[in-house]
Amino acid sequence: MWRIWAAALFWGLNWPAIKFLLTGASPWALRAAGLAGGGALLAAATITLGQSLAVRREDWGKILIAGLLNCAAFNILSAFAQMSLTASRAAILTYTMPLWSVLFAWIVLSEPIDRLRAFALVLGAGGIGLLAHPFWDVIAAGQLPLGLVYVLGGAIAWAAGTVYMKWSRPAGDPLGLTTWQFVVGAVAATIGMLAFETPRLELWRPEIAATFAFNVIFPQAAAYALWFTLMARVPASTAALGTLLVPVCAVTASSLLLGERLGTLDLAGFALILGGVLLDQGVRSWIAASASRRARPPVT
Repeated sequence: MWRIWAAALFWGLNWPAIKFLLTGASPWALRAAGLAGGGALLAAATITLGQSLAVRREDWGKILIAGLLNCAAFNILSAFAQMSLTASRAAILTYTMPLWSVLFAWIVLSEPIDRLRAFALVLGAGGIGLLAHPFWDVIAAGQLPLGLVYVLGGAIAWAAGTVYMKWSRPAGDPLGLTTWQFVVGAVAATIGMLAFETPRLELWRPEIAATFAFNVIFPQAAAYALWFTLMARVPASTAALGTLLVPVCAVTASSLLLGERLGTLDLAGFALILGGVLLDQGVRSWIAASASRRARPPVT
Protein backbone atom coordinates (compact mmCIF):
# COMPACT_ATOMS: atom_id res chain seq x y z
CA MET A 1 0.00 0.00 0.00
CA TRP A 2 3.02 2.28 0.27
CA ARG A 3 2.77 2.70 -3.51
CA ILE A 4 -0.61 4.45 -3.11
CA TRP A 5 0.85 6.91 -0.60
CA ALA A 6 3.98 7.54 -2.68
CA ALA A 7 2.08 8.14 -5.94
CA ALA A 8 -0.46 10.41 -4.22
CA LEU A 9 2.34 12.36 -2.51
CA PHE A 10 4.25 12.88 -5.77
CA TRP A 11 1.13 13.96 -7.66
CA GLY A 12 0.02 16.18 -4.79
CA LEU A 13 3.40 17.91 -4.52
CA ASN A 14 3.35 18.48 -8.26
CA TRP A 15 0.61 21.12 -7.98
CA PRO A 16 2.69 23.69 -6.04
CA ALA A 17 5.72 22.59 -8.10
CA ILE A 18 3.99 23.53 -11.37
CA LYS A 19 2.75 26.78 -9.84
CA PHE A 20 6.36 27.67 -9.01
CA LEU A 21 7.74 26.49 -12.36
CA LEU A 22 5.37 28.81 -14.19
CA THR A 23 7.29 31.75 -12.69
CA GLY A 24 10.26 30.66 -14.81
CA ALA A 25 8.66 28.92 -17.77
CA SER A 26 6.02 29.47 -20.40
CA PRO A 27 3.14 26.95 -20.13
CA TRP A 28 3.51 25.24 -23.52
CA ALA A 29 7.30 24.90 -23.19
CA LEU A 30 6.98 23.58 -19.64
CA ARG A 31 4.53 20.87 -20.67
CA ALA A 32 6.45 19.98 -23.85
CA ALA A 33 9.69 19.47 -21.93
CA GLY A 34 8.02 17.79 -18.95
CA LEU A 35 6.02 15.30 -21.03
CA ALA A 36 9.05 14.51 -23.21
CA GLY A 37 11.22 13.87 -20.17
CA GLY A 38 8.49 11.88 -18.44
CA GLY A 39 7.92 9.82 -21.58
CA ALA A 40 11.60 8.97 -21.86
CA LEU A 41 11.78 7.84 -18.22
CA LEU A 42 8.54 5.86 -18.59
CA ALA A 43 9.99 4.08 -21.62
CA ALA A 44 13.01 3.12 -19.53
CA ALA A 45 10.75 1.96 -16.69
CA THR A 46 8.62 -0.08 -19.11
CA ILE A 47 11.66 -1.96 -20.37
CA THR A 48 13.15 -2.34 -16.87
CA LEU A 49 9.93 -3.83 -15.52
CA GLY A 50 9.82 -6.32 -18.38
CA GLN A 51 6.82 -4.79 -20.15
CA SER A 52 6.56 -4.11 -23.86
CA LEU A 53 6.31 -0.88 -25.85
CA ALA A 54 4.76 -2.71 -28.79
CA VAL A 55 1.42 -1.44 -30.12
CA ARG A 56 -0.70 -3.09 -32.82
CA ARG A 57 -1.08 -1.10 -36.03
CA GLU A 58 -4.86 -0.87 -35.62
CA ASP A 59 -4.46 0.60 -32.10
CA TRP A 60 -2.32 3.63 -32.97
CA GLY A 61 -5.39 5.77 -33.63
CA LYS A 62 -6.74 4.85 -30.20
CA ILE A 63 -3.43 5.81 -28.56
CA LEU A 64 -3.46 9.12 -30.43
CA ILE A 65 -6.94 10.05 -29.17
CA ALA A 66 -6.22 8.89 -25.62
CA GLY A 67 -2.88 10.73 -25.58
CA LEU A 68 -4.49 13.97 -26.76
CA LEU A 69 -7.09 13.73 -23.98
CA ASN A 70 -5.18 12.15 -21.09
CA CYS A 71 -1.81 13.83 -21.54
CA ALA A 72 -1.97 16.79 -23.93
CA ALA A 73 -5.29 18.40 -23.01
CA PHE A 74 -5.12 17.52 -19.30
CA ASN A 75 -1.57 18.80 -18.75
CA ILE A 76 -1.85 21.90 -20.92
CA LEU A 77 -5.22 22.99 -19.52
CA SER A 78 -4.14 22.37 -15.93
CA ALA A 79 -1.03 24.53 -16.51
CA PHE A 80 -3.13 27.41 -17.82
CA ALA A 81 -5.55 26.89 -14.92
CA GLN A 82 -2.73 27.43 -12.44
CA MET A 83 -1.98 30.76 -14.08
CA SER A 84 -5.51 31.90 -13.16
CA LEU A 85 -6.21 29.99 -9.92
CA THR A 86 -4.41 29.04 -6.74
CA ALA A 87 -2.76 25.62 -6.82
CA SER A 88 -5.15 24.40 -4.10
CA ARG A 89 -8.32 25.43 -5.93
CA ALA A 90 -7.01 24.05 -9.24
CA ALA A 91 -6.10 20.69 -7.66
CA ILE A 92 -9.46 20.28 -5.92
CA LEU A 93 -11.48 21.13 -9.02
CA THR A 94 -9.32 18.91 -11.21
CA TYR A 95 -9.96 15.93 -8.94
CA THR A 96 -13.62 16.03 -9.81
CA MET A 97 -12.32 13.70 -12.57
CA PRO A 98 -13.91 10.53 -11.10
CA LEU A 99 -17.32 12.20 -11.06
CA TRP A 100 -17.03 13.25 -14.72
CA SER A 101 -15.95 9.68 -15.49
CA VAL A 102 -19.23 8.43 -14.02
CA LEU A 103 -21.18 10.66 -16.42
CA PHE A 104 -19.14 9.64 -19.47
CA ALA A 105 -19.33 5.96 -18.53
CA TRP A 106 -23.12 6.31 -18.35
CA ILE A 107 -23.25 7.96 -21.79
CA VAL A 108 -20.64 5.86 -23.61
CA LEU A 109 -20.56 2.54 -21.76
CA SER A 110 -24.18 2.47 -20.56
CA GLU A 111 -22.99 2.01 -16.98
CA PRO A 112 -25.98 2.76 -14.74
CA ILE A 113 -26.14 5.71 -12.36
CA ASP A 114 -27.86 4.41 -9.24
CA ARG A 115 -28.98 6.47 -6.25
CA LEU A 116 -25.57 6.31 -4.62
CA ARG A 117 -23.81 7.64 -7.71
CA ALA A 118 -26.52 10.25 -8.31
CA PHE A 119 -26.06 11.58 -4.78
CA ALA A 120 -22.28 11.59 -5.28
CA LEU A 121 -22.74 13.67 -8.45
CA VAL A 122 -24.99 16.13 -6.60
CA LEU A 123 -22.35 16.52 -3.88
CA GLY A 124 -19.65 17.07 -6.50
CA ALA A 125 -21.72 19.66 -8.35
CA GLY A 126 -22.36 21.49 -5.08
CA GLY A 127 -18.64 21.48 -4.34
CA ILE A 128 -17.82 22.91 -7.76
CA GLY A 129 -20.39 25.65 -7.19
CA LEU A 130 -18.83 26.62 -3.84
CA LEU A 131 -15.25 26.55 -5.13
CA ALA A 132 -16.34 28.77 -8.01
CA HIS A 133 -17.42 31.51 -5.59
CA PRO A 134 -14.67 33.95 -6.71
CA PHE A 135 -16.30 33.84 -10.16
CA TRP A 136 -19.94 34.15 -9.12
CA ASP A 137 -20.15 37.80 -10.22
CA VAL A 138 -18.52 37.01 -13.58
CA ILE A 139 -20.88 34.07 -14.16
CA ALA A 140 -23.88 36.18 -13.11
CA ALA A 141 -22.86 38.72 -15.75
CA GLY A 142 -23.12 35.97 -18.37
CA GLN A 143 -19.38 35.54 -18.86
CA LEU A 144 -17.18 32.43 -18.63
CA PRO A 145 -14.17 32.77 -16.29
CA LEU A 146 -11.17 31.32 -18.12
CA GLY A 147 -9.61 29.83 -15.00
CA LEU A 148 -12.71 27.76 -14.35
CA VAL A 149 -12.95 26.74 -18.01
CA TYR A 150 -9.32 25.59 -17.99
CA VAL A 151 -9.49 23.55 -14.81
CA LEU A 152 -12.82 21.87 -15.53
CA GLY A 153 -11.74 21.34 -19.13
CA GLY A 154 -8.67 19.49 -17.88
CA ALA A 155 -10.75 17.33 -15.54
CA ILE A 156 -13.27 16.54 -18.29
CA ALA A 157 -10.49 15.72 -20.79
CA TRP A 158 -8.87 13.26 -18.37
CA ALA A 159 -12.22 11.62 -17.59
CA ALA A 160 -13.10 11.38 -21.29
CA GLY A 161 -9.70 9.85 -22.04
CA THR A 162 -10.09 7.29 -19.27
CA VAL A 163 -13.53 6.20 -20.47
CA TYR A 164 -12.33 6.19 -24.08
CA MET A 165 -9.48 3.82 -23.18
CA LYS A 166 -11.96 1.54 -21.44
CA TRP A 167 -14.29 1.64 -24.45
CA SER A 168 -11.64 1.22 -27.18
CA ARG A 169 -9.50 -1.39 -25.32
CA PRO A 170 -6.16 -1.02 -27.15
CA ALA A 171 -3.98 -4.11 -26.73
CA GLY A 172 -0.63 -3.81 -24.94
CA ASP A 173 1.06 -3.52 -21.59
CA PRO A 174 -0.44 -0.68 -19.49
CA LEU A 175 2.86 1.10 -18.82
CA GLY A 176 3.84 0.86 -22.48
CA LEU A 177 0.50 2.32 -23.59
CA THR A 178 0.93 5.17 -21.10
CA THR A 179 4.43 5.85 -22.42
CA TRP A 180 3.10 6.36 -25.94
CA GLN A 181 0.36 8.65 -24.61
CA PHE A 182 3.11 10.78 -23.06
CA VAL A 183 4.83 10.90 -26.44
CA VAL A 184 1.60 12.10 -28.08
CA GLY A 185 1.20 14.72 -25.34
CA ALA A 186 4.80 15.91 -25.79
CA VAL A 187 4.39 16.26 -29.57
CA ALA A 188 1.08 18.16 -29.16
CA ALA A 189 2.59 20.49 -26.56
CA THR A 190 5.62 21.11 -28.79
CA ILE A 191 3.37 22.06 -31.71
CA GLY A 192 1.45 24.43 -29.42
CA MET A 193 4.70 25.91 -28.11
CA LEU A 194 5.93 26.66 -31.65
CA ALA A 195 2.56 28.06 -32.71
CA PHE A 196 1.41 30.11 -29.73
CA GLU A 197 4.29 31.36 -27.61
CA THR A 198 7.91 32.40 -27.35
CA PRO A 199 9.33 29.38 -25.48
CA ARG A 200 10.83 30.06 -22.06
CA LEU A 201 12.27 27.53 -19.60
CA GLU A 202 14.80 29.10 -17.23
CA LEU A 203 16.73 25.95 -16.31
CA TRP A 204 19.85 28.04 -15.58
CA ARG A 205 18.13 29.08 -12.35
CA PRO A 206 19.01 26.35 -9.81
CA GLU A 207 15.61 26.41 -8.12
CA ILE A 208 13.79 26.09 -11.45
CA ALA A 209 16.09 23.29 -12.62
CA ALA A 210 15.65 21.36 -9.36
CA THR A 211 11.86 21.73 -9.40
CA PHE A 212 11.70 20.72 -13.07
CA ALA A 213 13.80 17.63 -12.34
CA PHE A 214 11.41 16.73 -9.52
CA ASN A 215 8.43 17.19 -11.87
CA VAL A 216 9.86 14.87 -14.52
CA ILE A 217 11.33 12.18 -12.26
CA PHE A 218 8.68 11.81 -9.57
CA PRO A 219 5.15 12.94 -10.62
CA GLN A 220 5.62 12.16 -14.33
CA ALA A 221 7.68 8.95 -14.30
CA ALA A 222 7.92 7.39 -10.83
CA ALA A 223 4.28 7.96 -9.85
CA TYR A 224 2.97 6.36 -13.06
CA ALA A 225 5.36 3.41 -12.73
CA LEU A 226 4.26 2.95 -9.10
CA TRP A 227 0.62 3.24 -10.10
CA PHE A 228 0.71 0.54 -12.74
CA THR A 229 2.79 -1.73 -10.50
CA LEU A 230 0.11 -1.20 -7.87
CA MET A 231 -2.70 -1.96 -10.32
CA ALA A 232 -1.12 -5.37 -10.92
CA ARG A 233 -1.11 -6.17 -7.19
CA VAL A 234 -4.43 -4.91 -5.80
CA PRO A 235 -8.02 -4.55 -7.07
CA ALA A 236 -8.64 -1.50 -9.24
CA SER A 237 -11.21 -0.22 -6.73
CA THR A 238 -8.58 -0.20 -3.99
CA ALA A 239 -6.08 1.61 -6.18
CA ALA A 240 -8.72 4.14 -7.24
CA LEU A 241 -9.11 5.23 -3.64
CA GLY A 242 -5.56 6.53 -3.85
CA THR A 243 -6.82 9.37 -6.03
CA LEU A 244 -8.62 10.71 -2.95
CA LEU A 245 -5.26 11.36 -1.32
CA VAL A 246 -3.94 13.53 -4.17
CA PRO A 247 -5.98 16.72 -3.56
CA VAL A 248 -5.39 16.34 0.19
CA CYS A 249 -1.63 16.23 -0.42
CA ALA A 250 -1.90 19.08 -2.94
CA VAL A 251 -3.80 21.37 -0.57
CA THR A 252 -1.44 20.59 2.32
CA ALA A 253 1.67 21.14 0.17
CA SER A 254 0.29 24.38 -1.32
CA SER A 255 -0.41 25.68 2.17
CA LEU A 256 3.08 24.82 3.45
CA LEU A 257 5.10 25.75 0.35
CA LEU A 258 3.09 28.59 -1.20
CA GLY A 259 1.28 29.97 1.83
CA GLU A 260 -2.15 29.41 0.25
CA ARG A 261 -5.12 29.31 2.58
CA LEU A 262 -8.62 27.99 1.96
CA GLY A 263 -11.58 30.06 3.11
CA THR A 264 -14.78 28.70 4.62
CA LEU A 265 -16.55 28.27 1.28
CA ASP A 266 -13.42 26.66 -0.20
CA LEU A 267 -13.25 24.14 2.65
CA ALA A 268 -16.95 23.39 2.29
CA GLY A 269 -16.53 22.84 -1.47
CA PHE A 270 -13.48 20.64 -0.85
CA ALA A 271 -15.47 18.56 1.63
CA LEU A 272 -18.39 18.12 -0.78
CA ILE A 273 -16.19 17.03 -3.70
CA LEU A 274 -14.11 14.71 -1.54
CA GLY A 275 -17.30 13.33 -0.01
CA GLY A 276 -18.82 12.73 -3.44
CA VAL A 277 -15.78 10.87 -4.76
CA LEU A 278 -15.43 8.90 -1.52
CA LEU A 279 -19.11 7.99 -1.62
CA ASP A 280 -18.91 6.72 -5.18
CA GLN A 281 -15.55 4.94 -4.94
CA GLY A 282 -15.06 4.17 -1.26
CA VAL A 283 -18.55 3.20 -0.14
CA ARG A 284 -19.20 1.31 -3.38
CA SER A 285 -15.94 -0.64 -2.95
CA TRP A 286 -16.83 -1.45 0.64
CA ILE A 287 -20.31 -2.67 -0.38
CA ALA A 288 -18.85 -4.81 -3.17
CA ALA A 289 -16.21 -6.28 -0.86
CA SER A 290 -18.84 -7.06 1.79
CA ALA A 291 -21.07 -8.75 -0.77
CA SER A 292 -18.11 -10.78 -2.04
CA ARG A 293 -17.27 -11.97 1.46
CA ARG A 294 -20.88 -12.99 2.12
CA ALA A 295 -20.97 -14.91 -1.18
CA ARG A 296 -17.96 -17.04 -0.33
CA PRO A 297 -18.75 -20.55 0.86
CA PRO A 298 -17.89 -21.19 4.50
CA VAL A 299 -14.56 -22.85 5.17
CA THR A 300 -15.03 -26.32 6.63
